[in-house]
Amino acid sequence: GPTRKMPLTASAMDFFQLFVPDNVLKNMVVQTNMYAKKYQERFGSDDAWIDVTLTEMKAFLGYMISTSIHHCESVLSIWSSGFYSNKSIALIMTQSRFEKILKYFHVVAFRSSQTTHGLYKIQPFLDSLQNGFDSAFRPSQAQVLHEPLIDEDPVFIATCTERELRKRKKRKFSLWVRQCSSTGFICQIYVHLKEGSGADGLDALKNKPQLHSMVAKSLCQNASGKNYIIFTGPSITSLNLFEEFEKQEIYCCGLLSARKSDCTGLPPSMLSNPETPQSRGQYRIRMKGNMSLICWYNKGHFRFLTNAYSPVQQGVIIKRKSGEIPCPLAVEAFAAHLSYICKYDDKYSKYFISHKPNKTWQQVFWFAISIAINNAYILYKMSEAYHVTRYSRAQFGERLVKELLGLEDTSPSH
Repeated sequence: GPTRKMPLTASAMDFFQLFVPDNVLKNMVVQTNMYAKKYQERFGSDDAWIDVTLTEMKAFLGYMISTSIHHCESVLSIWSSGFYSNKSIALIMTQSRFEKILKYFHVVAFRSSQTTHGLYKIQPFLDSLQNGFDSAFRPSQAQVLHEPLIDEDPVFIATCTERELRKRKKRKFSLWVRQCSSTGFICQIYVHLKEGSGADGLDALKNKPQLHSMVAKSLCQNASGKNYIIFTGPSITSLNLFEEFEKQEIYCCGLLSARKSDCTGLPPSMLSNPETPQSRGQYRIRMKGNMSLICWYNKGHFRFLTNAYSPVQQGVIIKRKSGEIPCPLAVEAFAAHLSYICKYDDKYSKYFISHKPNKTWQQVFWFAISIAINNAYILYKMSEAYHVTRYSRAQFGERLVKELLGLEDTSPSH
């Protein structure tokens, strides 16, 4: 849960600023003004440009965040006369001023001589965000590594042409998270860039174990020695990785797939399906030290690799139609934690910022801001302030937008 007690009067902005404090916003102001100056020195002066202020930067963020609540294809719809216009907030800043800030917006204006990382333009921001996540929240023992649902807005997908969809779907990075599976709080973010279309690009590594093993190690670099139980999907699950984690006192439970997983060191007899028909709930177990390989049958064969649960401990999967199906405890635990993450995706993925810039660093930046707001709401729900105001996720987002824009209205909109 939260590591600090927030006051009863804490606002949405107070929770958001646990992760994105004023000093980070002030740095964005400085970097944006530096970039605007350098840009104009190179390409000619822009008489319409005036240095951005902290108040304007907060309003700029507010406009962007508003697209996570009222989904529209373009943030500029706020100033339009169409369906997605929003007259109540459009008066704070003119559209032309917003577009100027958007043109010059930067988190890091210039590459330093030592920098080779592709995300250098937002790496300091991601580091600051990670420090905020670490200091504001203490996760539960059970956590999960996965790719959160950050795909296109379904309304847009239904209405756009095939050409537009192909253009919009070309993301040059993949984003993984380590997430507390009892609260949904995202503890750590890892961004992997697609470095060109060569043999080492993300497309080439998509189903290769070395990429997913590297992702898992990066996400768990702060987890050693804490007895966490990490749940993994088929692409990450492997005997070598789990044994390596066990040396760091990180325990694992993962679903195996003969097609997607690295099955090195596992007995082939457990990876092939038996010829004799099996009844639901039957399972076979093979052990090596603390590691158990479980093959469980339920309308198909499911394989699990774990060193976090004893294979002799019994659990149960409850189905609405078929009732209780017996299984090892590891299977029950995996199903419970995975279903929680599915619920999290269903509830929170629709609150990602709709703005889709062309630049990769900006795409990552707005995804990170969206995750920070979802985390802020999770902390708000666990605080005493929630029992006073009881905002839904949409209302919390609206409150945050109004506070960033400096609007006085404090009542939640319904």
